[in-house]
Amino acid sequence: MKTREIPVYMFTGFLESGKTTFIQGTLEDERFNTGEKTLLLVCEEGEEEYNPSEFYGQNVHIKVIEDKSEMTEENLDIWAKQIHAERVLVEYNGMWLLNEFFEAMPEGWAVYQVIFIADSTTFTAYNANMRSLVVDKLNLCELVDFNRFTKDMDKMEFHKIVRGISRRTEIVYDYTDGNSEFDDIEDPLPFDVNADVITVNDKDFALLYRDIMDNMKQYNGKVVKFKGICAVNKKLPEDTFICGRHIMTCCVEDITYCGLIVKWDNSRSINNADWKWLTARIDIRFSKIYGRKGPVLTALNVEPAMAPEEAVATFY
Repeated sequence: MKTREIPVYMFTGFLESGKTTFIQGTLEDERFNTGEKTLLLVCEEGEEEYNPSEFYGQNVHIKVIEDKSEMTEENLDIWAKQIHAERVLVEYNGMWLLNEFFEAMPEGWAVYQVIFIADSTTFTAYNANMRSLVVDKLNLCELVDFNRFTKDMDKMEFHKIVRGISRRTEIVYDYTDGNSEFDDIEDPLPFDVNADVITVNDKDFALLYRDIMDNMKQYNGKVVKFKGICAVNKKLPEDTFICGRHIMTCCVEDITYCGLIVKWDNSRSINNADWKWLTARIDIRFSKIYGRKGPVLTALNVEPAMAPEEAVATFY
């Protein structure tokens, strides 16, 4: 029998960032909490405590995870089945990586939303000193809520940190006076996606790669030109090579080669680590290499190129 899908809503952030208050308000909202059997996993206990009597729906069961070793697939499955959970909410520990939870999720659990709750008075300090943890939380979240925001704070400072990691994340500023506003700062790309040929400078490849992956439909059928380092493998079809760049998200330890599939009849003339200027048409279609739909480039022109001054691309 097909396993029933259980939606998972994750609320991330660092200690005392306001996660408990945010979740409390969410569960008091009759539009969200109408009585579904809800398992609330609390992976971090701060000064604030939940007041279940104020929840709009009274079918919320709280389970505190005191140690990361308890967060196993077996335990999560048992706790959900004990209450016949219809959904799961997670107040996640800011010092734990998200992937540790994803790997422990039982079959049938599906992440529906990830929200990052940030204390505006401490966020920039966390970003400066625990950058990799900030990147981990922002990389997958649909919404970041900057609470305790004041009129004298520079929204652009917060905006740049988020946009340096994700262009798709919604940003909300919750002011101490009770007002809220969505981020409306325009953030144009450094290249023209409507040009006949989208020409990308060396320093902007990371932004191109991320935007293609986030907005594939927008690039379908477009022609792009960029400089990349090539990768070949005997396992690839004879008319295929990979062209991309090494990208650093937050620190040297996370540098990853991010490449795009390229179809070209002369692919076998390419050597590993060759730098090329590539002009190609982008088609969004299924590829066994990606294991899903993705950008498959058909080369229109391939020329030798010199390595850029900065071999590693970044989002800044």
